[in-house]
Amino acid sequence: MDGNGGSTVLEPSSDSHEEDVIIIETSTSETEPSETEMAKAETSKPEPYDAEPRKAKQKTAKGRRYRRRRCRQGNFSSFAAYFPRVLKQVHTGLSLSRESVNVLDSFVKDMFERIAEEAGRLAHSNKRCTIMTEDIQTSVRLLLPGELGKYATSEATKSVIRYHLCR
Repeated sequence: MDGNGGSTVLEPSSDSHEEDVIIIETSTSETEPSETEMAKAETSKPEPYDAEPRKAKQKTAKGRRYRRRRCRQGNFSSFAAYFPRVLKQVHTGLSLSRESVNVLDSFVKDMFERIAEEAGRLAHSNKRCTIMTEDIQTSVRLLLPGELGKYATSEATKSVIRYHLCR
């Protein structure tokens, strides 16, 4: 230490062409982290920088499809990403507010739960452990009134057929 209050001044050597002075802070007193900083350090997950980078896979149709499915298996919490896509197909130029997306998201989750519960009851009453397509169709017709149930069933059937043709 030079008596400069804990800082050391290093000057460049004579053979260097730079005239910058580098100041390196050396602190003699170490402060202990506060309780909130320790709590943050304990709850935060370490970032995976030490993992080796993976080699890029060849871009084939199957490889991309596999990767997309794999990415979406994780923590699924919202249908919000799909509402703008559907709205764009139906009404171009319109957008949704955050509140409307939240309302639609809760509606879709609620209907999904109801359909799944009813389909589970139907499978159980037919002494099966597996929910089949017929159970889903029947539960949709039971839950949605009149023509809406029939229309939903026909649209879902068309979508499943289109999905299997593209695969």
